[in-house]
Amino acid sequence: MPETSFIHDDFLLETDAARNLFHTYAKSLPIIDYHCHLPPAEIAQNHQFTDIAEAWLGGDHYKWRAMRANGIPESHITGDASGREKFQVWAETVPNTIRNPLYHWTHLELAQIFGIHDLLNPDTAESIWNRCNEQLANDTHRAQGLIQRFDVEFIGTTDDPLDSLEHHKAIANDSSIKTQVRPAWRPDKSMAVDKPDLFKTWTDELFTICDEETKNLDTFLECIRRRQTHFHQNGCRLSDHGIDLLYADDWVRSEIEQIFEKARSGDQLSQSEIRSFRSFMLNELLEMNDSKEWVQQLHVGAIRNNNTAMSNRLGPDTGYDSMGDQPIAEALNRILDRLSIKKSLAPTIVYNNNPNDNEVVATALANFQDGTRPGKMQFGAGWWHQDQYDGMMRQMETLSNVGLLSRFVGMVTDSRSFLSYPRHDYFRRILCNMLGTEMENGKLPNDSEFIGTIAANISYHNAQNFFDYAEE
Repeated sequence: MPETSFIHDDFLLETDAARNLFHTYAKSLPIIDYHCHLPPAEIAQNHQFTDIAEAWLGGDHYKWRAMRANGIPESHITGDASGREKFQVWAETVPNTIRNPLYHWTHLELAQIFGIHDLLNPDTAESIWNRCNEQLANDTHRAQGLIQRFDVEFIGTTDDPLDSLEHHKAIANDSSIKTQVRPAWRPDKSMAVDKPDLFKTWTDELFTICDEETKNLDTFLECIRRRQTHFHQNGCRLSDHGIDLLYADDWVRSEIEQIFEKARSGDQLSQSEIRSFRSFMLNELLEMNDSKEWVQQLHVGAIRNNNTAMSNRLGPDTGYDSMGDQPIAEALNRILDRLSIKKSLAPTIVYNNNPNDNEVVATALANFQDGTRPGKMQFGAGWWHQDQYDGMMRQMETLSNVGLLSRFVGMVTDSRSFLSYPRHDYFRRILCNMLGTEMENGKLPNDSEFIGTIAANISYHNAQNFFDYAEE
Protein backbone atom coordinates (compact mmCIF):
# COMPACT_ATOMS: atom_id res chain seq x y z
CA MET A 1 0.00 0.00 0.00
CA PRO A 2 1.35 3.48 -0.79
CA GLU A 3 3.12 5.05 2.17
CA THR A 4 1.51 8.42 1.41
CA SER A 5 -2.08 7.17 1.46
CA PHE A 6 -4.34 7.30 4.49
CA ILE A 7 -4.42 3.49 4.63
CA HIS A 8 -0.84 2.24 4.42
CA ASP A 9 1.16 -0.76 5.60
CA ASP A 10 1.78 0.74 9.04
CA PHE A 11 -1.71 2.17 9.58
CA LEU A 12 -2.40 2.49 13.35
CA LEU A 13 1.07 1.10 14.22
CA GLU A 14 2.76 3.86 16.18
CA THR A 15 6.05 2.27 17.27
CA ASP A 16 8.77 0.10 15.79
CA ALA A 17 7.83 -2.69 18.18
CA ALA A 18 4.17 -2.50 17.12
CA ARG A 19 5.14 -2.61 13.46
CA ASN A 20 7.35 -5.64 14.04
CA LEU A 21 4.66 -7.49 16.00
CA PHE A 22 2.06 -6.91 13.32
CA HIS A 23 4.10 -7.61 10.21
CA THR A 24 6.08 -10.54 11.64
CA TYR A 25 3.55 -12.32 13.84
CA ALA A 26 -0.07 -11.31 13.15
CA LYS A 27 -0.68 -9.92 9.69
CA SER A 28 -0.51 -13.09 7.58
CA LEU A 29 -2.40 -15.47 9.83
CA PRO A 30 -5.66 -17.04 8.57
CA ILE A 31 -8.99 -15.74 9.82
CA ILE A 32 -11.34 -17.64 12.11
CA ASP A 33 -14.65 -15.77 11.96
CA TYR A 34 -16.60 -17.75 14.52
CA HIS A 35 -19.56 -15.36 14.71
CA CYS A 36 -21.09 -13.59 11.73
CA HIS A 37 -24.38 -13.15 9.90
CA LEU A 38 -23.29 -14.02 6.37
CA PRO A 39 -26.12 -15.70 4.40
CA PRO A 40 -25.16 -19.35 3.78
CA ALA A 41 -27.18 -19.28 0.55
CA GLU A 42 -24.91 -16.59 -0.88
CA ILE A 43 -21.83 -18.65 -0.02
CA ALA A 44 -23.29 -21.84 -1.50
CA GLN A 45 -24.38 -20.06 -4.68
CA ASN A 46 -21.16 -18.03 -4.92
CA HIS A 47 -23.21 -14.87 -5.11
CA GLN A 48 -22.12 -12.16 -7.53
CA PHE A 49 -22.98 -8.63 -6.43
CA THR A 50 -24.80 -6.37 -8.84
CA ASP A 51 -22.76 -3.38 -7.75
CA ILE A 52 -20.90 -1.88 -4.80
CA ALA A 53 -24.15 -0.51 -3.38
CA GLU A 54 -25.52 -4.03 -2.95
CA ALA A 55 -22.23 -5.36 -1.58
CA TRP A 56 -21.61 -2.46 0.78
CA LEU A 57 -24.94 -0.93 1.76
CA GLY A 58 -27.43 -3.78 1.59
CA GLY A 59 -28.36 -4.86 5.12
CA ASP A 60 -25.64 -2.78 6.83
CA HIS A 61 -27.48 -1.01 9.63
CA TYR A 62 -24.23 0.60 10.84
CA LYS A 63 -24.10 2.60 7.60
CA TRP A 64 -27.85 3.21 7.64
CA ARG A 65 -27.61 4.82 11.08
CA ALA A 66 -24.79 7.06 9.91
CA MET A 67 -26.71 8.15 6.82
CA ARG A 68 -29.80 8.95 8.86
CA ALA A 69 -27.68 11.03 11.22
CA ASN A 70 -26.33 12.85 8.17
CA GLY A 71 -29.84 13.84 7.06
CA ILE A 72 -30.21 11.34 4.22
CA PRO A 73 -33.86 10.47 3.44
CA GLU A 74 -34.94 6.86 3.92
CA SER A 75 -35.68 6.57 0.20
CA HIS A 76 -31.92 6.66 -0.37
CA ILE A 77 -31.07 4.29 2.48
CA THR A 78 -33.54 1.38 2.45
CA GLY A 79 -35.96 2.74 -0.13
CA ASP A 80 -36.39 2.64 -3.89
CA ALA A 81 -33.53 4.90 -4.94
CA SER A 82 -31.11 3.32 -7.39
CA GLY A 83 -27.86 1.75 -6.25
CA ARG A 84 -25.93 4.60 -7.80
CA GLU A 85 -28.02 7.17 -5.92
CA LYS A 86 -27.57 5.31 -2.63
CA PHE A 87 -23.84 5.09 -3.19
CA GLN A 88 -23.66 8.82 -3.86
CA VAL A 89 -25.32 9.73 -0.56
CA TRP A 90 -23.04 7.26 1.21
CA ALA A 91 -20.08 9.05 -0.40
CA GLU A 92 -21.55 12.32 0.93
CA THR A 93 -21.84 10.78 4.41
CA VAL A 94 -18.37 9.22 4.69
CA PRO A 95 -16.44 12.49 5.22
CA ASN A 96 -18.79 13.21 8.11
CA THR A 97 -18.00 9.88 9.78
CA ILE A 98 -14.57 11.16 10.93
CA ARG A 99 -13.71 9.38 14.24
CA ASN A 100 -16.56 6.92 13.73
CA PRO A 101 -15.24 3.38 13.02
CA LEU A 102 -17.02 3.50 9.67
CA TYR A 103 -14.40 5.94 8.40
CA HIS A 104 -11.58 3.48 9.10
CA TRP A 105 -13.55 0.42 7.93
CA THR A 106 -14.62 2.09 4.70
CA HIS A 107 -11.10 3.02 3.65
CA LEU A 108 -9.59 -0.27 4.84
CA GLU A 109 -12.11 -2.12 2.67
CA LEU A 110 -11.46 0.09 -0.33
CA ALA A 111 -7.71 -0.38 0.04
CA GLN A 112 -7.55 -4.07 0.89
CA ILE A 113 -10.36 -5.39 -1.30
CA PHE A 114 -10.29 -3.05 -4.28
CA GLY A 115 -6.79 -1.55 -4.15
CA ILE A 116 -8.32 1.93 -4.03
CA HIS A 117 -6.53 4.48 -1.85
CA ASP A 118 -8.61 7.53 -2.70
CA LEU A 119 -10.70 8.92 0.15
CA LEU A 120 -14.39 8.40 -0.56
CA ASN A 121 -16.28 11.68 -0.93
CA PRO A 122 -18.73 13.20 -3.41
CA ASP A 123 -15.93 14.12 -5.81
CA THR A 124 -14.39 10.64 -5.93
CA ALA A 125 -17.69 8.72 -5.84
CA GLU A 126 -18.06 8.24 -9.61
CA SER A 127 -14.54 6.92 -10.08
CA ILE A 128 -14.75 4.62 -7.06
CA TRP A 129 -18.18 3.37 -8.12
CA ASN A 130 -16.84 2.39 -11.54
CA ARG A 131 -13.62 0.80 -10.28
CA CYS A 132 -15.38 -1.24 -7.59
CA ASN A 133 -18.08 -2.43 -9.98
CA GLU A 134 -15.50 -3.49 -12.54
CA GLN A 135 -13.83 -5.71 -9.95
CA LEU A 136 -17.12 -7.06 -8.58
CA ALA A 137 -17.76 -8.51 -12.04
CA ASN A 138 -14.78 -10.85 -11.56
CA ASP A 139 -14.84 -14.23 -9.83
CA THR A 140 -12.25 -12.97 -7.34
CA HIS A 141 -14.90 -10.63 -5.91
CA ARG A 142 -17.82 -13.02 -5.74
CA ALA A 143 -18.79 -14.38 -2.32
CA GLN A 144 -16.42 -17.35 -2.33
CA GLY A 145 -13.63 -15.33 -3.90
CA LEU A 146 -13.78 -12.72 -1.15
CA ILE A 147 -13.65 -15.43 1.53
CA GLN A 148 -10.65 -17.02 -0.16
CA ARG A 149 -8.96 -13.65 -0.69
CA PHE A 150 -8.74 -13.11 3.09
CA ASP A 151 -7.68 -16.69 3.87
CA VAL A 152 -10.76 -17.33 5.99
CA GLU A 153 -10.33 -20.74 7.56
CA PHE A 154 -13.63 -20.99 9.43
CA ILE A 155 -16.99 -19.20 9.33
CA GLY A 156 -19.71 -19.62 11.94
CA THR A 157 -23.04 -18.33 10.62
CA THR A 158 -26.20 -17.62 12.65
CA ASP A 159 -29.07 -20.03 12.04
CA ASP A 160 -32.58 -20.57 13.39
CA PRO A 161 -33.34 -24.10 14.68
CA LEU A 162 -36.03 -24.47 11.99
CA ASP A 163 -33.52 -23.99 9.18
CA SER A 164 -33.18 -27.01 6.90
CA LEU A 165 -29.44 -26.27 6.58
CA GLU A 166 -29.69 -27.09 2.87
CA HIS A 167 -27.17 -24.40 1.99
CA HIS A 168 -24.74 -25.63 4.61
CA LYS A 169 -25.07 -29.12 3.16
CA ALA A 170 -24.35 -27.76 -0.31
CA ILE A 171 -21.25 -25.96 0.97
CA ALA A 172 -20.02 -29.07 2.77
CA ASN A 173 -20.43 -31.10 -0.43
CA ASP A 174 -18.60 -28.57 -2.61
CA SER A 175 -14.96 -29.63 -2.65
CA SER A 176 -13.93 -26.31 -4.22
CA ILE A 177 -14.84 -24.47 -1.00
CA LYS A 178 -11.86 -24.91 1.32
CA THR A 179 -13.24 -22.76 4.15
CA GLN A 180 -15.13 -24.59 6.88
CA VAL A 181 -18.59 -22.97 6.97
CA ARG A 182 -20.63 -24.24 9.90
CA PRO A 183 -24.05 -23.34 11.27
CA ALA A 184 -24.40 -21.78 14.71
CA TRP A 185 -27.59 -22.57 16.62
CA ARG A 186 -29.61 -19.40 17.44
CA PRO A 187 -32.75 -20.51 19.35
CA ASP A 188 -33.96 -17.07 20.45
CA LYS A 189 -37.50 -17.59 19.15
CA SER A 190 -37.97 -20.51 21.51
CA MET A 191 -37.99 -17.92 24.31
CA ALA A 192 -40.22 -15.36 22.56
CA VAL A 193 -43.32 -15.81 24.72
CA ASP A 194 -43.61 -12.02 24.96
CA LYS A 195 -44.79 -12.15 21.32
CA PRO A 196 -47.55 -14.78 21.33
CA ASP A 197 -48.26 -14.59 17.58
CA LEU A 198 -44.61 -15.11 16.69
CA PHE A 199 -44.22 -17.81 19.34
CA LYS A 200 -47.26 -19.77 18.14
CA THR A 201 -46.21 -19.55 14.49
CA TRP A 202 -42.66 -20.65 15.30
CA THR A 203 -43.70 -23.51 17.58
CA ASP A 204 -46.33 -24.69 15.07
CA GLU A 205 -43.62 -24.97 12.44
CA LEU A 206 -41.34 -26.73 14.91
CA PHE A 207 -44.03 -29.34 15.68
CA THR A 208 -44.71 -29.81 11.96
CA ILE A 209 -41.03 -30.37 11.15
CA CYS A 210 -40.84 -32.90 13.97
CA ASP A 211 -44.12 -34.56 12.87
CA GLU A 212 -45.38 -34.15 16.42
CA GLU A 213 -49.14 -33.99 17.04
CA THR A 214 -48.94 -33.59 20.81
CA LYS A 215 -48.10 -29.97 21.47
CA ASN A 216 -47.13 -29.52 25.09
CA LEU A 217 -44.00 -28.39 26.90
CA ASP A 218 -42.43 -31.85 26.96
CA THR A 219 -42.80 -32.38 23.21
CA PHE A 220 -41.65 -28.81 22.60
CA LEU A 221 -38.38 -29.52 24.41
CA GLU A 222 -38.01 -32.88 22.70
CA CYS A 223 -38.46 -31.25 19.28
CA ILE A 224 -35.81 -28.68 20.10
CA ARG A 225 -33.44 -31.50 21.07
CA ARG A 226 -34.13 -33.22 17.75
CA ARG A 227 -33.39 -30.04 15.84
CA GLN A 228 -30.19 -29.60 17.82
CA THR A 229 -29.17 -33.13 16.85
CA HIS A 230 -29.93 -32.24 13.21
CA PHE A 231 -27.63 -29.23 13.53
CA HIS A 232 -24.94 -31.33 15.21
CA GLN A 233 -25.09 -33.88 12.41
CA ASN A 234 -24.51 -31.05 9.97
CA GLY A 235 -21.38 -29.75 11.63
CA CYS A 236 -22.71 -27.33 14.23
CA ARG A 237 -20.54 -27.01 17.33
CA LEU A 238 -21.57 -23.48 18.35
CA SER A 239 -24.66 -21.90 19.81
CA ASP A 240 -25.47 -18.22 20.01
CA HIS A 241 -28.08 -16.56 22.22
CA GLY A 242 -29.21 -12.97 21.77
CA ILE A 243 -30.59 -11.89 25.14
CA ASP A 244 -31.87 -8.41 25.95
CA LEU A 245 -31.23 -9.09 29.62
CA LEU A 246 -30.29 -12.16 31.61
CA TYR A 247 -33.02 -14.27 33.16
CA ALA A 248 -32.27 -16.23 36.32
CA ASP A 249 -35.56 -16.34 38.26
CA ASP A 250 -36.69 -19.46 40.08
CA TRP A 251 -39.50 -21.40 38.44
CA VAL A 252 -41.99 -24.19 39.11
CA ARG A 253 -42.30 -26.74 36.30
CA SER A 254 -46.09 -26.94 36.46
CA GLU A 255 -46.30 -23.15 36.12
CA ILE A 256 -43.96 -23.22 33.11
CA GLU A 257 -46.29 -25.73 31.46
CA GLN A 258 -49.23 -23.38 32.00
CA ILE A 259 -47.27 -20.39 30.67
CA PHE A 260 -46.35 -22.38 27.57
CA GLU A 261 -49.99 -23.24 26.89
CA LYS A 262 -51.07 -19.68 27.53
CA ALA A 263 -48.50 -18.27 25.10
CA ARG A 264 -49.49 -20.88 22.49
CA SER A 265 -53.11 -19.76 22.86
CA GLY A 266 -52.15 -16.21 21.94
CA ASP A 267 -52.70 -14.73 25.38
CA GLN A 268 -50.56 -11.86 26.61
CA LEU A 269 -48.38 -12.85 29.53
CA SER A 270 -47.46 -10.87 32.61
CA GLN A 271 -43.88 -9.73 33.03
CA SER A 272 -43.48 -12.24 35.83
CA GLU A 273 -44.63 -15.07 33.55
CA ILE A 274 -42.31 -13.96 30.78
CA ARG A 275 -39.36 -13.85 33.15
CA SER A 276 -40.16 -17.27 34.59
CA PHE A 277 -40.45 -18.93 31.20
CA ARG A 278 -37.31 -17.30 29.85
CA SER A 279 -35.36 -18.25 32.98
CA PHE A 280 -36.47 -21.85 32.58
CA MET A 281 -35.89 -21.95 28.85
CA LEU A 282 -32.47 -20.31 28.93
CA ASN A 283 -31.32 -22.87 31.49
CA GLU A 284 -32.68 -25.72 29.35
CA LEU A 285 -30.95 -24.43 26.22
CA LEU A 286 -27.61 -23.98 27.97
CA GLU A 287 -27.80 -27.50 29.41
CA MET A 288 -28.52 -28.79 25.89
CA ASN A 289 -25.41 -27.03 24.63
CA ASP A 290 -23.29 -28.82 27.20
CA SER A 291 -24.86 -32.17 26.34
CA LYS A 292 -23.55 -31.72 22.78
CA GLU A 293 -20.17 -30.43 23.99
CA TRP A 294 -20.71 -27.20 22.09
CA VAL A 295 -19.26 -23.76 22.73
CA GLN A 296 -22.01 -21.30 23.65
CA GLN A 297 -22.12 -17.56 23.06
CA LEU A 298 -24.29 -15.07 24.95
CA HIS A 299 -24.86 -11.63 23.43
CA VAL A 300 -26.27 -9.58 26.27
CA GLY A 301 -27.74 -6.14 26.68
CA ALA A 302 -29.07 -4.75 23.40
CA ILE A 303 -32.43 -2.98 23.38
CA ARG A 304 -33.87 -3.70 19.95
CA ASN A 305 -36.33 -2.01 17.60
CA ASN A 306 -36.80 1.10 19.73
CA ASN A 307 -38.27 3.26 16.97
CA THR A 308 -41.69 1.67 16.73
CA ALA A 309 -42.88 3.48 13.62
CA MET A 310 -39.74 2.71 11.63
CA SER A 311 -39.42 -0.85 12.93
CA ASN A 312 -43.02 -1.51 11.90
CA ARG A 313 -42.23 -0.09 8.48
CA LEU A 314 -38.85 -1.75 7.83
CA GLY A 315 -38.79 -4.72 10.19
CA PRO A 316 -36.15 -5.77 12.75
CA ASP A 317 -32.39 -5.28 12.43
CA THR A 318 -32.72 -2.06 10.47
CA GLY A 319 -30.72 0.23 12.73
CA TYR A 320 -32.99 1.13 15.64
CA ASP A 321 -31.16 -0.72 18.41
CA SER A 322 -29.13 0.66 21.31
CA MET A 323 -27.39 -0.24 24.57
CA GLY A 324 -29.35 -1.50 27.53
CA ASP A 325 -28.50 -0.59 31.12
CA GLN A 326 -30.25 -3.30 33.13
CA PRO A 327 -28.23 -4.87 35.98
CA ILE A 328 -26.71 -8.21 34.96
CA ALA A 329 -24.19 -9.13 37.68
CA GLU A 330 -26.39 -11.24 39.95
CA ALA A 331 -28.25 -12.95 37.13
CA LEU A 332 -25.09 -13.85 35.20
CA ASN A 333 -23.46 -15.41 38.24
CA ARG A 334 -26.64 -17.24 39.15
CA ILE A 335 -27.06 -18.70 35.63
CA LEU A 336 -23.47 -19.91 35.50
CA ASP A 337 -23.65 -21.24 39.07
CA ARG A 338 -26.74 -23.34 38.35
CA LEU A 339 -24.99 -24.93 35.40
CA SER A 340 -21.75 -25.41 37.29
CA ILE A 341 -23.51 -27.18 40.18
CA LYS A 342 -25.01 -29.65 37.69
CA LYS A 343 -21.67 -30.01 35.86
CA SER A 344 -23.36 -28.79 32.69
CA LEU A 345 -21.51 -25.54 32.01
CA ALA A 346 -20.24 -25.55 28.44
CA PRO A 347 -17.32 -23.41 27.26
CA THR A 348 -18.85 -19.95 27.16
CA ILE A 349 -18.24 -16.60 25.48
CA VAL A 350 -20.17 -13.59 26.85
CA TYR A 351 -20.38 -10.33 24.91
CA ASN A 352 -21.86 -7.26 26.57
CA ASN A 353 -23.19 -4.29 24.64
CA ASN A 354 -22.73 -1.73 27.43
CA PRO A 355 -19.11 -0.98 28.43
CA ASN A 356 -20.28 -0.29 31.97
CA ASP A 357 -20.65 -4.05 32.27
CA ASN A 358 -17.10 -4.92 31.21
CA GLU A 359 -15.73 -5.62 34.67
CA VAL A 360 -19.00 -7.23 35.77
CA VAL A 361 -18.86 -9.77 32.94
CA ALA A 362 -15.12 -10.43 33.13
CA THR A 363 -15.10 -11.01 36.88
CA ALA A 364 -18.23 -13.18 36.77
CA LEU A 365 -16.69 -15.42 34.13
CA ALA A 366 -13.51 -15.74 36.20
CA ASN A 367 -15.61 -17.32 38.96
CA PHE A 368 -16.28 -20.33 36.74
CA GLN A 369 -12.92 -21.10 35.17
CA ASP A 370 -12.52 -24.72 36.17
CA GLY A 371 -9.09 -25.76 34.89
CA THR A 372 -10.47 -28.15 32.27
CA ARG A 373 -9.21 -26.05 29.35
CA PRO A 374 -7.37 -22.73 28.94
CA GLY A 375 -9.77 -19.81 28.83
CA LYS A 376 -12.91 -21.94 29.07
CA MET A 377 -14.93 -18.86 30.08
CA GLN A 378 -14.29 -16.08 27.57
CA PHE A 379 -14.96 -12.35 27.88
CA GLY A 380 -15.96 -11.72 24.27
CA ALA A 381 -14.59 -9.14 21.85
CA GLY A 382 -16.04 -5.64 21.73
CA TRP A 383 -19.55 -6.16 20.38
CA TRP A 384 -21.90 -4.00 18.35
CA HIS A 385 -21.71 -0.48 19.82
CA GLN A 386 -18.34 -1.43 21.33
CA ASP A 387 -17.02 -2.74 18.01
CA GLN A 388 -14.62 0.18 17.48
CA TYR A 389 -11.12 1.28 18.48
CA ASP A 390 -11.94 2.46 21.99
CA GLY A 391 -14.33 -0.44 22.64
CA MET A 392 -11.74 -3.01 21.60
CA MET A 393 -9.14 -1.32 23.78
CA ARG A 394 -11.49 -1.19 26.77
CA GLN A 395 -12.35 -4.87 26.37
CA MET A 396 -8.69 -5.88 26.25
CA GLU A 397 -7.76 -3.58 29.13
CA THR A 398 -10.50 -5.12 31.28
CA LEU A 399 -9.51 -8.66 30.37
CA SER A 400 -5.86 -7.85 31.08
CA ASN A 401 -6.71 -6.46 34.51
CA VAL A 402 -8.96 -9.25 35.79
CA GLY A 403 -8.23 -12.23 33.54
CA LEU A 404 -5.75 -13.57 30.99
CA LEU A 405 -5.52 -11.54 27.80
CA SER A 406 -3.08 -14.15 26.50
CA ARG A 407 -5.93 -16.72 26.36
CA PHE A 408 -8.38 -14.44 24.51
CA VAL A 409 -9.94 -16.00 21.38
CA GLY A 410 -9.93 -12.70 19.53
CA MET A 411 -12.01 -10.91 16.95
CA VAL A 412 -15.21 -11.66 15.03
CA THR A 413 -16.80 -9.63 12.22
CA ASP A 414 -20.39 -10.02 13.54
CA SER A 415 -21.28 -8.77 10.07
CA ARG A 416 -23.70 -9.44 7.23
CA SER A 417 -21.19 -8.23 4.65
CA PHE A 418 -18.57 -10.18 2.70
CA LEU A 419 -16.53 -6.98 2.64
CA SER A 420 -16.01 -6.91 6.42
CA TYR A 421 -12.95 -9.13 6.71
CA PRO A 422 -10.54 -6.18 7.03
CA ARG A 423 -12.01 -5.80 10.53
CA HIS A 424 -9.76 -8.68 11.58
CA ASP A 425 -6.77 -6.75 10.21
CA TYR A 426 -8.03 -3.67 12.08
CA PHE A 427 -8.23 -5.60 15.35
CA ARG A 428 -4.77 -7.10 14.89
CA ARG A 429 -3.29 -3.66 14.30
CA ILE A 430 -4.92 -2.32 17.48
CA LEU A 431 -3.71 -5.34 19.46
CA CYS A 432 -0.14 -5.09 18.17
CA ASN A 433 -0.04 -1.34 18.69
CA MET A 434 -1.15 -1.76 22.31
CA LEU A 435 1.43 -4.47 23.01
CA GLY A 436 4.22 -2.81 21.02
CA THR A 437 3.74 0.56 22.70
CA GLU A 438 4.00 -1.08 26.12
CA MET A 439 7.14 -2.93 25.04
CA GLU A 440 8.78 0.36 24.15
CA ASN A 441 7.70 2.22 27.28
CA GLY A 442 8.85 -0.60 29.56
CA LYS A 443 5.47 -1.92 30.67
CA LEU A 444 6.12 -5.20 28.88
CA PRO A 445 9.39 -7.06 28.27
CA ASN A 446 11.18 -5.95 25.12
CA ASP A 447 11.08 -9.51 23.80
CA SER A 448 9.57 -9.67 20.33
CA GLU A 449 9.33 -13.43 20.15
CA PHE A 450 7.58 -13.71 23.53
CA ILE A 451 5.08 -10.89 22.91
CA GLY A 452 4.78 -11.79 19.23
CA THR A 453 3.69 -15.30 20.11
CA ILE A 454 0.96 -13.87 22.35
CA ALA A 455 -0.18 -11.54 19.54
CA ALA A 456 -0.32 -14.48 17.14
CA ASN A 457 -2.24 -16.60 19.64
CA ILE A 458 -4.87 -13.90 20.20
CA SER A 459 -5.14 -13.24 16.47
CA TYR A 460 -5.56 -16.87 15.45
CA HIS A 461 -4.17 -19.82 17.42
CA ASN A 462 -6.32 -19.47 20.55
CA ALA A 463 -9.49 -19.62 18.47
CA GLN A 464 -8.07 -22.47 16.40
CA ASN A 465 -7.63 -24.48 19.60
CA PHE A 466 -10.89 -23.36 21.21
CA PHE A 467 -13.37 -24.28 18.46
CA ASP A 468 -13.99 -27.75 17.11
CA TYR A 469 -14.21 -27.25 13.37
CA ALA A 470 -11.82 -29.85 11.98
CA GLU A 471 -13.30 -31.77 9.07
CA GLU A 472 -14.93 -34.98 10.19
